[in-house]
Amino acid sequence: MDVVRFLKDKTRIPVIGAPLFTVSYPELVLAQCKAGIVGSFPALNARPEEKLGEWITMMKKELNDYQNKNPEEIVAPFAVNQICHHSNSRLEHDMEVCVEHEIPIIITSLRAPQFVVDAVHSYGGAVIHDVINIRHAKKAISEGADGLILVCAGAGGHAGTLSPFALVREVREFFDGLIVLSGSISHGASVLSAQAMGADLAYIGTRFIATQEANASEGYKEMIVESNANDIMYSATFTGVNGNYLKPSVVKAGLDPENLPYADKHDMNFSSGPGDNQKKAWKDIWGSGQGIGNLHEVPTVREAVDTLVEEYEEAKNFLTKGAV
Repeated sequence: MDVVRFLKDKTRIPVIGAPLFTVSYPELVLAQCKAGIVGSFPALNARPEEKLGEWITMMKKELNDYQNKNPEEIVAPFAVNQICHHSNSRLEHDMEVCVEHEIPIIITSLRAPQFVVDAVHSYGGAVIHDVINIRHAKKAISEGADGLILVCAGAGGHAGTLSPFALVREVREFFDGLIVLSGSISHGASVLSAQAMGADLAYIGTRFIATQEANASEGYKEMIVESNANDIMYSATFTGVNGNYLKPSVVKAGLDPENLPYADKHDMNFSSGPGDNQKKAWKDIWGSGQGIGNLHEVPTVREAVDTLVEEYEEAKNFLTKGAV
């Protein structure tokens, strides 16, 4: 598959809606696809595991029906995110479901195991792996990943610390495949900027948490639109891996953002077991990227995507007119 051409042909604007843990449910993903961007969700959002096949069957039918009724519209495909961590006991089952349904795009996180790549390639699909540095990027490519998601400074949830100006150019030194850029992207002009730097698509998460279709609490959505970049903090406490979170949510949970407990990657747990109590303790610690300063309302997904498209076109026109 020419994954770059496939994704650009199937979208109104070169954007993938990032898979959001506990937030990206079918209502959000379907709205993203119908609005003309790639929607995605973590397989682990479908609980119990039998729900995954039900979700995929329902979503494929609804998108097919919508396209048939609206043949003039661009209806994007959806992707499934697989957390490739040793504590994810569902990975093999969830991959079998994705292979059965021939999901065109699989997004892998934490590592890109060869068996996932081989399984997806068996039916002509593509694997896009998220990375935060060059070492991870080269490892993913060696495992056969078709594309990379560069998770740069300012991205919501688990994120790196490198500037996109640095990481994109370094990756382009050795990789000419699909690059998707993540980090503080919430405006159409930022999508165009990502392309100007050498990325093919932008990866947007936080903008879609604060939408009407998102499976997020009203308090979470309100906090996003009431906050700005200065309200984001970077910590490993809540999952064992460094990520960006809304500082007001940490304070609201009764914690001191300047004096948090230590955690490392060995504390990560994606199983349904002993780690559940800790995950429940952190359920109101809310992830967010730094690109929230221009988010002032909670629109529908269609409205949000329409705005991104308008901003993107305005940015292109601005450059075409020779503005300095």
